[in-house]
Amino acid sequence: MNSNWQPDLVSIIMPCYNANDTILASIESVLYQTYSNWELLIVDDCSTDASLATLKELQDPRIHVLGLAENSGVAVARNRAIQMAAGQYVAFLDSDDSWEPGKLSKQLAFMRQNKAAISYTEYYIVQRQRKKLVKVPATLTYKQLLKNTIMGCLTVIIDRHIVGQVKMPQMRTRQDTATWLSILKQGYTAHGLQEPLAQYVITNDSLSGKKTQMLRQNWHLYRDVEGLAFLPAAYVFVCYATNAVKKRIF
Repeated sequence: MNSNWQPDLVSIIMPCYNANDTILASIESVLYQTYSNWELLIVDDCSTDASLATLKELQDPRIHVLGLAENSGVAVARNRAIQMAAGQYVAFLDSDDSWEPGKLSKQLAFMRQNKAAISYTEYYIVQRQRKKLVKVPATLTYKQLLKNTIMGCLTVIIDRHIVGQVKMPQMRTRQDTATWLSILKQGYTAHGLQEPLAQYVITNDSLSGKKTQMLRQNWHLYRDVEGLAFLPAAYVFVCYATNAVKKRIF
């Protein structure tokens, strides 16, 4: 256990790039949390819009705004925030997504009850004013997570007093799934709170909305990051692709 990580403090990691139109709503969903022992670390990745100026006007002392010297991608932005995070718990929220007010209080109680190293929740996918519930299993192992992307980054909380420091690999996409896999590969089981506590917004500009790129990155994840042989990689890739299609069908 790192004594520098404050017990019960939740460090919320939020990368930002040209999110001036959406980020205040995301921040509001943090401010409205019924659990108040949190810090929000926002890393601006050299936005070219008014994002950084908007962020500098925020007054809550729990919100810390950082800026990268050059545009480096979401993994670098998240890692910078994680490195500076003071909390026992690390949570993730992107600058166009949002949480339900009871998200942190319910999920932390759930983690303590289950002695969970890492947890996730159900969430809604929102696209063009349509909404779909993403249901999640009660638990996930390393092998089970290889077959799908059911752990939404905006729902994950990690207890660093159990797993130690967290660092995302330098990948343009899928770095979140690679991080969860690296934790589960150590023998931990992820626990799923079966209640929708977040909203994940898909836009035309979302990295996650670029399907061909996501397929390539997932194959790279299986072969080059996880080191799977061709046939096992092909098997879990087909499972992932099938589950991804099911998840996105409204």
